[in-house]
Amino acid sequence: MTDQTLIDCREVNVHFGALHVLKNVNLDIRQGETVGLVGESGSGKTTLGRSILGIGPVSSGSIRYEGQEIAGRSPRERGTAGSEIQAVFQDPYTSLNPSMTIEDILIEPIVARRRQSASEARRQVRDLLDHVKLPADAAHRFPREFSGGQRQRVAIARALALSPRLIVCDEPVSALDLSTQARVLDLFIQIQQETGVAYLFVSHDLAVVRHISHRVAVMRGGEVVEFGECDQVTARPNHAYTRRLLLAAPVADPVRQAKRRAEFKAMKEG
Repeated sequence: MTDQTLIDCREVNVHFGALHVLKNVNLDIRQGETVGLVGESGSGKTTLGRSILGIGPVSSGSIRYEGQEIAGRSPRERGTAGSEIQAVFQDPYTSLNPSMTIEDILIEPIVARRRQSASEARRQVRDLLDHVKLPADAAHRFPREFSGGQRQRVAIARALALSPRLIVCDEPVSALDLSTQARVLDLFIQIQQETGVAYLFVSHDLAVVRHISHRVAVMRGGEVVEFGECDQVTARPNHAYTRRLLLAAPVADPVRQAKRRAEFKAMKEG
C-alpha cells in the first residue's frame, strides 16, 4: 500500500428523481489498500460503488481516477480506467453466464480488451484459476457445477483477468456461510499482497470489514458519517451511528452479548 491516491470522490451527489441517494460524499482510495464501506441496507453503499464503476449515475461532484475525471462516464468512455476498475458482485451465480464454461467466461474479457489470441488467453485462464485456488479442470465446467464459494472464486478470477488496479467488491461474501466467508476473505487479502490491487469493499457486516480493511467509511442515509483507520473506526468510533453498528454485531461471549444488547437497546430508546 502507498500514500498515492487512486480514486478521489469529492462532493458526489446522486439523485433518482426526487430521491437524494448520495449526499456530498467524500472518499478516497489509495493504491494497494482496502477501504471498507459499511452501513445498513439503503444507506447508499452500492450506489457509490456503481458510480465509481461507471454503471450508475452521478448528478454532481467529482470522481477522479489517478487525477482523470470519470464521473458520469461509461466504462467505454473512461480510457484505461474502463479496464483498470473491475467488480465482484454479491451473487456470483447471476453474474456468471450459466450457458458458458468457466474458460469461455474468463477468455471473453481477455480477448475483447487485450486482443490476444485464443491460445494465449487459455494460458492466462490457467494462471487465473491457479491464482484463485481452483483446479485446472474447472475451466471446462459450468457455473452450476460449483459451490457458492467456488463460483465467487470464478468471479474474482474474471475481475482479475484485465489486471485491474481497483476492484469494487459489492457484498461479495454475504451469501456464503461463515467458514467459506473466511476462506474467500483470506483469498482477497492474498491476491492484494501478490498484485497490489486496491479494493472498495462494500458490506453491511462490520466483522467482515474489520477482517479485510485498512480504512473504513461508514454510510448512513446517503452520507459518509465517519471515515478513518480501521482500528479506530471499529474499536473507538466517534459517531453514534457507528457505535450502534458495533453494538448490533453479535459476539460469541453470552455475557458480553447481553451487555451489548442492553447498550444497543438503550441507544435506540435514547
